[in-house]
Parts: sequence; structure tokens; C-alpha cells
Amino acid sequence: MYFRITSPPPGRLLDQVRERARYLHYSLSTEKAYLYWVRFFIRWHGLKHPRDMGAAHVEAFLAMLATERHVSPSTHNQALSAILFLYREVLAIKLPWLDNMQRPMRAKRIPAVLTREEVAALLARMDGETGLVARLLYGTGMRLMEGLRLRIKDVDFDRQAIIVRQAKGNKDRVVMLPHSLADALRQQLMAARARWQTDRDAGRGGVEVPNALEAKYPQVGSTWAWFWIFPSPTYGMDPRTGVVRRHHLYEERFARAVKAAARGARIEKHVTAHTLRHSFATHLLQAGTDIRTVQELLGHSDVSTTMIYTHVLKVAAGGTASPLDAILAGMPFAPSVGPPTAREPAPACA
Repeated sequence: MYFRITSPPPGRLLDQVRERARYLHYSLSTEKAYLYWVRFFIRWHGLKHPRDMGAAHVEAFLAMLATERHVSPSTHNQALSAILFLYREVLAIKLPWLDNMQRPMRAKRIPAVLTREEVAALLARMDGETGLVARLLYGTGMRLMEGLRLRIKDVDFDRQAIIVRQAKGNKDRVVMLPHSLADALRQQLMAARARWQTDRDAGRGGVEVPNALEAKYPQVGSTWAWFWIFPSPTYGMDPRTGVVRRHHLYEERFARAVKAAARGARIEKHVTAHTLRHSFATHLLQAGTDIRTVQELLGHSDVSTTMIYTHVLKVAAGGTASPLDAILAGMPFAPSVGPPTAREPAPACA
């Protein structure tokens, strides 16, 4: 008797993608992105199984994204990463053409950076929890999700330090706790304590904890030390477990607050949460901080990533004089030697 081995249906394949992503501890956002692109790839090829496709199918899909959808290089790279993940990690297929896939070159952009006066104007128009998060992002250089995911145990008032855990690249690092935010953070902890007590009295299951820690310590998610510093005012369902629990403050709420504040301050630049991180790094370098120190505070694995802010300084400082200025001033042209060294005064709210 002979049995014909058939490929699993697409639904089962997507479950395998999800399981593998969770086994490798990928973030939920990466998991969702990979599922989207794998589903899109299979459907675009008429529900053909990836085992029955090859380099020509992948190249055709990527070409469609570039020529018809006009996606950005970063989106194009994300789609390719999802397909490579499917073949290498899920299907365990090692084919030569996978290594020859060329990724589109990402354009190197100068990040948008606010002046100190613009930062002061922006922060002056933000209050409450979102205002405190904005001050933390600018005062420490944290990424948005690093700030929103802070837990009670991560703030050390005695050492004036904040521990950023499981950041990009699954690395921990330590950043400074601005002295000017210590009192506001203590008040935020009191507000968070009230919500923690409400959940405790209601018998809620506690907050999410990483890496199956709850399996080893069943009640750890309900402890005060693991509670969010910026808890959401409402409950939400964990998409991975289906458990209804309190999440941290949602990033969409912060994004709306930043957008409204930038509009109110009449800042014409494109302002996001990451703009505060860019401004933090640039202002530190302007103040003479060593670039290696800035690299460590930002959590960059390579100093070349931090070097982008030196390009910002060259543009912002006007280190090279234009010959036009000399002509209009009626003076002989003499190029300047370097950027000015004068420091800008720090804003009162920074």
C-alpha cells in the first residue's frame, strides 16, 4: 500500500510560522509582520505551497512589490526577511538561491532633530502620563517601547538610573534618571500603585511577564515589582494567550499626543517619538559628550550607527562658510575651520 505525502494546507503553515517565531522569542510585532508577508506571498501565487516554489517565484513577488506597490526599501527588506524566515526556519529548506537574494539598498537619511527651544516648546504642551513619557524619552534617549514597557523594578532612585531590559537585540542597558523627573516619577508610581491594587482586589491575573517566567513563578505577574510604570487605564486581551489583563500605555495614544503638541508649537518638522531620541543624542554631542558614551546610552551595537548624529551636527552648526556670504559682505573669502563650540542654553523643562 502506498501513501501520497501531501503538503500541509496554508492555514497549518501559518501556524508553524507563528510557533517558530514564538519559539525564537520574536516580538509580537515581528510575528504579525512575518505572518502578513507569508500569507500575502502564498495568496499572490494562487495558494501554491512554498515547497513547490523557487527563486523565480520569490523574485517575481519582490519585483511586484517594488514596481506595482512601490514599497519603500525597508518594507521590501521586511518582506524578504519574512520569506527567508519561512524557508530557513519553518520549512528547513537550504537552497543556494536564498543566499543570492539581493536586498535593496536603504537610503541613508539625516534624522529630524529639534533644537533645544523646539524641545522646550513641545514638552510645554504635553502633560499627564504622555508628557512624562516624552520627557523620559528626551531625557534618557530611550525608544518609545522601551519607555512604555518600564516596570517598577527598573527604576533605581538611589543610583539615579533606569535599567532598560530586553531592548533591541535583546540587550539590557542602563541610562540616567534625570534629576528633574524624580518627583514626577514617584507620583506616577503612586498612581500606578492604585491601579495595581485595583487589579489585585478584582482578582486579575496580573501583567505579562517575559520568557515563560510565569511558568516557573506562577504569581510573578501579580507582584508590584513587575507592574507597569505606565499602565493602560483599560484592560486588553493578550493576543498570544487570550488572557484579559492590563497592558502598558498604548503607543498610539502617545503618538497622537506628540502630533498634537508639535502642531500646537508650530513645529514644521516631522516629529515622532523617535525624534526625541535623535534630539537627545545630538544635544549630548553638542555639549561635548564622548561619542562612545552616547553609543552606550542609545544601545547601538556599532558606533557607525551613532556617527549619523555627527553629520547632523555638521549640517546644523554651519561649520563651513559659504563663499556667497563673503561676497555679500564685501570681504575676502576665508573658510571656517570647524563648527562653533558655544553651547546652547538648556531649556527649563528639559
